[in-house]
Amino acid sequence: MIAVVYSGSKTAFWKIARDGKTIAECSMPGINPCFNDQKSILQFLNKKATLINHAESIKKIYVFAAGASSAERRNELAETLGIFFKYSKISVKDDLYGAAISACYNNTGIVGILGSGANCAYFDGKIAEKNNFGLGFILGDEGSANYLGKILLKNFMQTKLPADLQQKFESKYNLDRPQILERVYRKPLAQQFLSSFFDFFLENRDHKFILELITSAFESYFKTYMLPTVKLHPGKEIHFVGIVAGSFQDQLRETARRHGLEITSITKEPIYNLLNYYSN
Repeated sequence: MIAVVYSGSKTAFWKIARDGKTIAECSMPGINPCFNDQKSILQFLNKKATLINHAESIKKIYVFAAGASSAERRNELAETLGIFFKYSKISVKDDLYGAAISACYNNTGIVGILGSGANCAYFDGKIAEKNNFGLGFILGDEGSANYLGKILLKNFMQTKLPADLQQKFESKYNLDRPQILERVYRKPLAQQFLSSFFDFFLENRDHKFILELITSAFESYFKTYMLPTVKLHPGKEIHFVGIVAGSFQDQLRETARRHGLEITSITKEPIYNLLNYYSN
């Protein structure tokens, strides 16, 4: 029995399979080793009956997590998971490698992540090329869910949302300026708080103002991540992975076309492809 885990900073998706067939699945808060310590991760695991029930039967776990880009972070996360899954061999890689395998399998290509966070890399079929893009939710992540949440909150607090959206936001979240600033600057897991507002984009996806924010965010993503990568690897197929990319495919493809590019594939939930790859 194997388990495959794909985790952004907001959510970790688990699938458990036997002989290539999914027998259980669940989701839990993200297990980013940069933000979640051992105690909090173990608390998440111990709240999931699905994982408790299968913990002793799982023999191999493939984990792809945001924040697991260094050997130190990967080892920390593997050690933590090993406390809960005592009989499992655990492999930890970063979410960018997981996205690359999901989109390309063993083929070459340029892979972009637009989920709770953002990234991009050229994949040679085995390794995702190192880059300087991974600056996190404060300094980077243009186009991601937490980036969109940041823009939405800024417009709300500055009363720049159209009146109908301002009213919808107030009704849905019941947040004022001091509460928002407290959550962003003083409370833990600010990146998860920012990402949580992506639901507002989905619920108002046909609103002109929301579409303008999406288009502007995607333009920032292409200028920051995609275009420099394409310049180094011209002619390679382009793939996207993540909930933001999957939810706003038309806008993403249109942004690519404005730059003379075509997107080969967009995968909203990469864990399905990862499970298929590692099951076989």
